[in-house]
Amino acid sequence: MTSAPKDLPGPVTADDVDLAVQLAVAALQDVPDSGWDQPAGTLEWTCWQTAEHLADDLFAYALQLGPRKPPLTTHVPVTWRRETPGGPASTVFVDRAEGGAGLLQVLDACGALLTSMVRTTSPAVRSHHVFGVSDPAGFGAMGVVETLVHTHDIVSGHGLPFEPPAGLCARVLHRLFPDAPADAEPWPALLWSTGRTTLPGLARQSSWRWHGEPSS
Repeated sequence: MTSAPKDLPGPVTADDVDLAVQLAVAALQDVPDSGWDQPAGTLEWTCWQTAEHLADDLFAYALQLGPRKPPLTTHVPVTWRRETPGGPASTVFVDRAEGGAGLLQVLDACGALLTSMVRTTSPAVRSHHVFGVSDPAGFGAMGVVETLVHTHDIVSGHGLPFEPPAGLCARVLHRLFPDAPADAEPWPALLWSTGRTTLPGLARQSSWRWHGEPSS
């Protein structure tokens, strides 16, 4: 891997979370109602399950920042379940009768919850995540990554375009993926860092993780 550039990206903010969710909702509006049960790109989940999982991620990250004394060794104890074998374990499920519009409304609402928590929670707060105890900016960055890559998963199954801003991708790469290849463009580098593509000279990763711990 090449070393990080000298001009480092700024921190991930609540505005970044809000932007990512807005971009996702706009892109996913073009998924036809008949297409939500198709596979989401190379994932084993359907597009519906993937979007539902994304909303659940945003909700869960907001939840971790919510208690006056956030947990440092475990998740806030909500119940998870799977609606189908092999499907994602989630707390948030959407009424299928509401169709894609209802699904995107739930996604938008869960994104707003995380945006608000990142905006209003003290930067000194720390809370548990399996990839490292993190701060509000870290949970915001996690939410951005989940939003961008899962939107990519869904739209790629339908041949729809989606390319988020380079600056947004660069900020989450800097926050969560310190070993990302600095000589690649930020969006392809983020897709590679999350096991979704190859890069010149770099095979697709079969396993990956981010690093949620703040630097200080």
